[in-house]
Amino acid sequence: MKNIVLLFIGFACAFGSRAQDDHGKILDKKVASVQLKDMDGNSVNTAELGFDGPVIISFWATWCSPCKRELNTINDVYIDWQDETGVELVAVSIDDEKTKNSVPMYVNGKGWEYLVLMDPNGDFKRAMGVNNVPHTFLLDTEGNIVYSHNNYAPGDEDELYEQLLKLTEK
Repeated sequence: MKNIVLLFIGFACAFGSRAQDDHGKILDKKVASVQLKDMDGNSVNTAELGFDGPVIISFWATWCSPCKRELNTINDVYIDWQDETGVELVAVSIDDEKTKNSVPMYVNGKGWEYLVLMDPNGDFKRAMGVNNVPHTFLLDTEGNIVYSHNNYAPGDEDELYEQLLKLTEK
């Protein structure tokens, strides 16, 4: 019994800073700082993504159908979202060494205007506590995570947009 209590306390301490409210908001958590490469091989520190406006970070993979549906759906309204809120979207591919070469072909074929970063070793994914994809985060201009959503169903982009509007109305 004592071991179970100690295990629970350890678990609570390890994940206490990642507490979420009823709407999936992560409290008091900033975006992790990890060096990734963009599709051209340039290094990007994830904690220095600009933050001139809100930032959406979407973890995805070429083998993940819901991921591609979400990002393609957002692509259809992305220019309007940018005009209205100044948001930038960063699509973080978790494709590994075997599949990462298909990322540029897919992205270019879809005409995404997003910044696409490669996380083949899963360093950023782990740092952000992502267990499965798609997983989407909304950051404010200070790099604070203000909204988090896992998985995708049609209409989830509407909730993301509502959260984006709430963030930019302040």
